[in-house]
Amino acid sequence: MSASPDSTHTALFGEESTFSNEAHPGIEPSISSDTSENDINRCSHITSVFADPSVKAGIVGKFKTVVAWHTRRTHSSLHPAKRRKVSSPTCDTCNQTLSRPFVCLQCPFAGCWSGGHIADHLKETVHIFCVDAKSGSVFCSECEDFVFDDTIDDLYLSTVLSVEEQKTKFQGSKRGREPYQPWIPTGDESIILKDAATVPCQGRRGLLNLGQTCFLNVILQSFIHNPLLRNYFLSDRHNSRLCKHSDCTCCEMDNLFTEIYSPTNTPFGPTSFLATTWKVSAEMSGYAQQDAHEFFITALNQIHGTCRGSTNISCNCIIHQTFAGQFQSDVTCEKCGTVTSTIDPMLDISLELRSKSGEPAADNTLASCLRRYTKPEKLGAREYSCSKCTKASHEAVKRLSIRTLPPVLSFQFKRFEHKTSGKAAPQKIDAPIRIPVSINMAPYTTLAMNTTGKDGETGYPGPVAMYEYDLFAVINHEGQMDNGHYTNFARFQDEWYRFDDDKVTPSTLSDCLASNAYMCFYVKRHLDYKPYVKPTYLVAREKDIVREQAMEREKEALRMKEVDDALIAMV
Repeated sequence: MSASPDSTHTALFGEESTFSNEAHPGIEPSISSDTSENDINRCSHITSVFADPSVKAGIVGKFKTVVAWHTRRTHSSLHPAKRRKVSSPTCDTCNQTLSRPFVCLQCPFAGCWSGGHIADHLKETVHIFCVDAKSGSVFCSECEDFVFDDTIDDLYLSTVLSVEEQKTKFQGSKRGREPYQPWIPTGDESIILKDAATVPCQGRRGLLNLGQTCFLNVILQSFIHNPLLRNYFLSDRHNSRLCKHSDCTCCEMDNLFTEIYSPTNTPFGPTSFLATTWKVSAEMSGYAQQDAHEFFITALNQIHGTCRGSTNISCNCIIHQTFAGQFQSDVTCEKCGTVTSTIDPMLDISLELRSKSGEPAADNTLASCLRRYTKPEKLGAREYSCSKCTKASHEAVKRLSIRTLPPVLSFQFKRFEHKTSGKAAPQKIDAPIRIPVSINMAPYTTLAMNTTGKDGETGYPGPVAMYEYDLFAVINHEGQMDNGHYTNFARFQDEWYRFDDDKVTPSTLSDCLASNAYMCFYVKRHLDYKPYVKPTYLVAREKDIVREQAMEREKEALRMKEVDDALIAMV
């Protein structure tokens, strides 16, 4: 049963708060009203309002109520079909349904931003602040702009985190989601940090073209802006000075991140990375132009082979933790209904730009390519033999789906065609492709395809956030196959940049989406994890420490024995 508009309006905009004002224990909001001399960019109107404890308590409570309502709403449904049945608030002026409500923080008014009714309300009532329920952004009518305040920012994070911990039930534990615990440095870590040199927080550095190596540069830039790879190598999980491997690609990655996040702004030449690639991969050696996707797969294999935790079965190296997922292929015999399932590993997804007829699709989008990729197809004669019918039959349907979604999705669009017969020259498909800034992968998963609701609707368990991905890098190919050039776009937080070898220029999201993508990369908005389980890298590190301590004791015992033997010989 859907909620009534009145109850929705009261829960969201009522004068009494419906959410606990206790902050999340893992995040301590800076709710002090004192302003330091360095807070020159802080909104003075927030500072003056927060000076009154009673007024401050009302605004803080209202802010948390609004943010908590929106977060609960996005987590309350099992799938989008049900979410549509939940009533939305309306503008108090024009009665327009608000998909993105703006709420006054000083009264129960809610209004639309596009029609300007929330701004009109602030002026008429001489109220100062309103909040965007979706993003938590606060608009100040006195400043006539959205303003940032560390108190508000901390309150938004703690509120969203608290609600998500209450609503998330998909980790497979009856206790629900494990509470967030911030990292608090120990005494030894504090001493190390005190003497540590600071590094830039943004890695915007061009890469020199070493002779038709633009294919290498764009892939390295996608690695640099991959949040999981960045966090792994910047946290010293692989130290090139301690590594004992020769021609180690992981060491090259460690050195690459060290260079990119150094204070130097001049372009960097990845000569060592290129030389190591030549040594371990003969097909990539030489100065000929290479395919960026082929180098991407080669680099993943090389990093996997030299990374700690690399195994052939259930590998937990950084590459498999980041890119590894699973495909599931289901073949259904239409005579007896027997389903034969095959599970295969995946590191990326290659999508066709051509339709079944062989012509480029008229309106290619990432979603339409994925629909073609997972669309059931009839198998030809002798292509399938049913284990139950024991006869080859063309009456079978094959469907491909994604069984396990990886943290980072890599898509490649098949733009280069190499003819296998005849004298036709290889050609490039220049068909445009539209990609979204975010994508919900639920419709293409095995779980969704095998789950059917009461009304015949496809559904999937858990909150929508489990399946949502955000774009962070796009690789483009300009020109033809024999004389082309690779460039790429990459995102750091909310800022987009275009990388053309050594040239780095600020760009926009619209320019990125308008480019003709060859590869694109999406990162999961919320990462999955096993609650109340010690991370595998901590377990491995503890085992390494125990092993090293045992080796040190053996060395010391051997040294003492040699000393004793020498003393006995002297006597």
